[in-house]
Amino acid sequence: MGNNISLLLVVVPLIAAPVVAVLPRGRLPWAVALVVTFLCVLFAGMQLWGVLNGGMISYELGGWAPPWGIEYRIDAVNAFVALIVAGIAAVTLPYALLSVEKEIPEDQIPLFYSALLLCLTGLLGITQTGDIFNIFVFLEISSLSSYALISLGRKRQALTSAYQYLIMGTIGATFFLIGVGLIYSQTGTLNMQDLTIRLPEVIHLKTVNTGFAFIMIGVALKLALFPLHLWLPNAYAYAPSVVTVFLAATATKVAVYVMLRLLFTVFPDSFVLATHAKDLFIVAGIAGIIIASIYAIYQRSVKRLLAYSSVAQIGYMVLGIGFASATGVTAALIHLFNHALMKGALFMAVGAIIYRVGACHMKDIHGLGREMPWTFGAIIIGSMSLVGVPGTAGFISKWYLVSAALEQGAWISVAVILFGSLLAVVYVGKVVEALYFKPVTESGRSATEAPLLLLAPTWVLVFANIYFGLDTELTVGVAEKATAILGVVNP
Repeated sequence: MGNNISLLLVVVPLIAAPVVAVLPRGRLPWAVALVVTFLCVLFAGMQLWGVLNGGMISYELGGWAPPWGIEYRIDAVNAFVALIVAGIAAVTLPYALLSVEKEIPEDQIPLFYSALLLCLTGLLGITQTGDIFNIFVFLEISSLSSYALISLGRKRQALTSAYQYLIMGTIGATFFLIGVGLIYSQTGTLNMQDLTIRLPEVIHLKTVNTGFAFIMIGVALKLALFPLHLWLPNAYAYAPSVVTVFLAATATKVAVYVMLRLLFTVFPDSFVLATHAKDLFIVAGIAGIIIASIYAIYQRSVKRLLAYSSVAQIGYMVLGIGFASATGVTAALIHLFNHALMKGALFMAVGAIIYRVGACHMKDIHGLGREMPWTFGAIIIGSMSLVGVPGTAGFISKWYLVSAALEQGAWISVAVILFGSLLAVVYVGKVVEALYFKPVTESGRSATEAPLLLLAPTWVLVFANIYFGLDTELTVGVAEKATAILGVVNP
């Protein structure tokens, strides 16, 4: 298939989405969506293998040569992120069968899978395109479908959460589009590779500086970077379990990729350093780690607790970006992959609890650890990875982050990383205490273990957390190569 794989990765789920929407009720829409996600992970794996062994892939859409035509430009950076997105989708779809049947009205199930495939299309499109305007187009495809998916939650708060996300997402998209327009007005191009050539000539102009600021604010809103995170906790808490799993493990990761690509490929490195943008990222990352972790401690819903934890974990990634060094960016890319594994496993385990007892409030899960030992085990191992216990994937992320901070003598950042891990022990400890050490009270509920179809995908991610904590050849190797492609070096 050659370079066509890069196009198929976007076109296949895009064509499948309307087909799934008109399929009859039952399990056929799920089966088609499942096949599509497995095709996507196959394409993404082949694409990553191709760029690692054969170099960059360039696909000219419609036969129009860039920069006049739209180009898909694939290197190790976006191929790595595309594999994460496709891989999470492929693991999520088997999990979705029973969970969706439990949480989504039967007549809406085909539309649910159609929206999920559209969201997948948007996220994959962002990773593939080499055009800054088409990042906006695919960003809106993924966002619009996300609003619909979140609104399908069982509680009425899901509609409010989707509306809040709609407002915040629209503001973020508007900021991003205005920034793109300002950059285009001074360069006359939207192709990211062409922008790297033209921007240095006009980088001193206030219009370009303003465009950069608008774009970064727009991406930060989509990323849920503290303090622009207010849409995320409710969206994750009230969305259907499958939607929470998929978005938590993919959407913010793609936004991190966009930030990395723009900061270190499109804009010159000297510009990022000269404008002290790196200092703002470090401050925002530190604030997110501490404040979001403290908020997580006081949550009574397990999903909201993990949602605030996601804001804190985004802080770790942004902190790595803020170091603006090879080790720091490598740490951000490693944590981007590892966080998808750990948070995907945790939200799947919580979804299994919701499947059995219909709730995930602390008071509703007292003592369930004894009755759902496999689900409880998944939460324990996922939590260990979240904390950064040696032998888990999370430890590798924290190790590289600490190394990046030590290289620059950033002792405050080192202290924050360690303190954030201690706070993580506290808030995941609350969940463990409720599940295993709290006696079942009158408000508590009894339950049997979750079905195998829910447990199997959960434990795939759990074992991945262990495997990639012991064998780092893929994650660290690809992250280091991606960092070199971005042109980031240690100061």
